[in-house]
Amino acid sequence: MDASTVAKEKLLWMYRTMTTIRAFEQKLAEVFFTGQVPGFVHSSAGQEAVPTGVCAALNTTDYITSTHRGHGHLLAKGGQLKPMMAELFGKRAGYCKGKGGSMHIVSYDLGIFGANGIVGAGIPIATGAALASHLRHDGRVAVSFFGDGASNEGTFHESLNLAALWKLPVVYVCEHNQYAEFTAASESTCVPDIAVRAQAYGIPGVIVDGNDVLAVYEVMLQAVARARRGEGPTLVEAKTYRWEGHVVGEQAFLPDYRPMEEIERAKQGCPIVRFTPVVLATSFISDAELERIRGEVERDLDEAIRFAQEAPQPAPEEALDDVFAL
Repeated sequence: MDASTVAKEKLLWMYRTMTTIRAFEQKLAEVFFTGQVPGFVHSSAGQEAVPTGVCAALNTTDYITSTHRGHGHLLAKGGQLKPMMAELFGKRAGYCKGKGGSMHIVSYDLGIFGANGIVGAGIPIATGAALASHLRHDGRVAVSFFGDGASNEGTFHESLNLAALWKLPVVYVCEHNQYAEFTAASESTCVPDIAVRAQAYGIPGVIVDGNDVLAVYEVMLQAVARARRGEGPTLVEAKTYRWEGHVVGEQAFLPDYRPMEEIERAKQGCPIVRFTPVVLATSFISDAELERIRGEVERDLDEAIRFAQEAPQPAPEEALDDVFAL
């Protein structure tokens, strides 16, 4: 896709969103090592182009389901820094009042039907949301983000079969970041391309460069339009790479399972670095505008961290409030 054919506001939104996701993950890792964030943190640094390109093609009323590595998805769908950071700090001001944490943020107002700590669990939830939209004829589309490891789960195959059969308005987005937890995809998956699995269900399977935000956006525009027309689901496989390990700080208890040369080679394809000259090559975006965005992102994140640090803890008597099941 030629950047000059995309509205300036959309291009700047893409740049801001990817920059925000990267900075959010970097700042979060810093505060994690100070002991302020409970539990584990799963960074999506390096994968920013996928959620940005996907959500650029969605309406605010559309739905997404996320994963344990979901901060980028939530930010791209409209998640705000302060309640997100507060949730990660376990504070009452968070999206789930401090009870969801990093892996379980939900915001129904934003169409975010949950990040999920169970691998593949968001796939049937998105399928169900698409079924609801289909029955209501409301024109909404659901998107399920998941990793290459989740494509080996039964929920993936069951959901694609049902969505294809009933032509549900859903797009399945596989972020193929090459590793499922600590295992290379080549050691756990019998096919190198997840998209070929779409053939079993008679739906389109598309492979896209997951580090090229405009390529992701272009593919998603087509998949979302197909879904809204009532033609059924699409499986999109975005080839990308996670820069960090499965969890931040895993080096303290795990031997190296990824070659350093592989990580450095992946960083050479940084989606933000690739996108910057593309937008600057247009006649309507300047380096000064991008610099301003970077400064605003840094200030907003610093404010979000202070907000989370100063926010009150949940009260013990609130432990079971808003809890659906134990």
